[in-house]
Amino acid sequence: MYIDELKFDENGLIPAIVQDYKTKEVLMMAYMNRESLEKSLETKETYFFSRSRQCLWHKGETSGNIQHIKSIKYDCDGDTILIEVEADGPACHTGNRSCFYRSILNLSDDESESILDNLYRRIEGRKENPVEGSYTNYLFSKGLNKILKKIGEENTEILIASKEGDKEEIIYEIADYIYHLLVLMVEKEIGLKDVYDELSRRYYKTNEFQEQHKMRKETK
Repeated sequence: MYIDELKFDENGLIPAIVQDYKTKEVLMMAYMNRESLEKSLETKETYFFSRSRQCLWHKGETSGNIQHIKSIKYDCDGDTILIEVEADGPACHTGNRSCFYRSILNLSDDESESILDNLYRRIEGRKENPVEGSYTNYLFSKGLNKILKKIGEENTEILIASKEGDKEEIIYEIADYIYHLLVLMVEKEIGLKDVYDELSRRYYKTNEFQEQHKMRKETK
């Protein structure tokens, strides 16, 4: 990378977009000056320039959520940097994995999947950066047995609600169950993608079996 080709603004700054190098999820946006960029290149960890404090800051220096740089790219105009990283923890100070966790508009078809991902990341963030008074942190502090007990209780609540036939109550209890299930997944370091991949494997395996069965019947 040739720093001299970059176009820093009148304050000597350039916007830097940070992206997960595996998932390509945008994690955050901050500003760099020449010194912070050189420091980032030297250490292979992200350094930025704080406009409010007017000084360099090392991402993860206090939180431990260091970002290990995998690549640094710049756009066609040379006025924006894209940094791909492997992050040790959430990028956002709120505990969310990404700073971009709120939506103004979402026209995608996977809104239900998106809320699961967001909730998973929030739970993951709570474990890595505990928040006083958080119920999620209470569960983690009590350990696996408490989490499993709550999953059992919520499962029973679903059965009771289903027996009584109240649809709204069933939905409420299912949501409770899914939340506690996600807490268990974070505790056991199981990602949503692991579950998606397993469901996908079963789905396509089932379709393949059905197609083969159909072909056998048609050839008889």
